[in-house]
Amino acid sequence: MAGYQKGAALAVLAAVAAVAAGAGLSGCSGDSSAAPNASKAASAAVSKAASAASSLASKGTDALASASAEAKRRLDEVKKGAQAKADVKLGTPTTATGGRATVDVTAKNTADAAKSFAVQVNFTDTSGNLLDTTVVTVSKVAAGQTGKATATSNRNLTGQVKAEVARALRY
Repeated sequence: MAGYQKGAALAVLAAVAAVAAGAGLSGCSGDSSAAPNASKAASAAVSKAASAASSLASKGTDALASASAEAKRRLDEVKKGAQAKADVKLGTPTTATGGRATVDVTAKNTADAAKSFAVQVNFTDTSGNLLDTTVVTVSKVAAGQTGKATATSNRNLTGQVKAEVARALRY
């Protein structure tokens, strides 16, 4: 499970624990008839929150799988591409307005003719868990020159986000 999904699930579980504890405490008022109702309410709250956490994790996993599949598809479309990961550098990721992570991509063309680059950028959390992935094109970089582009995550990312070059092809 990706880092942001773990955090969201933990937050939901903490809320569930608080609701359950509150419901349990309200049953300790000395009125024994309230205890069964409080227990039912706590059980229902726990069930509902667990379902919400599972749904959130599923949606996050589906979105990440979709982004990964799209990145693979885009790189597979590149014909006669040369591996160029060593020729690509990333800046420091920032969060753009709206919550999407962005990072500057710089590609150095070491070939003797103008080339373009397809660069897969992985956005990760500080533990290295994959949060999102995207592909950016650095177009028509002259021989011996560098070209720039900006990679943007497909969705909002929270927390400290890192970026790494997963794959880069020069074509």
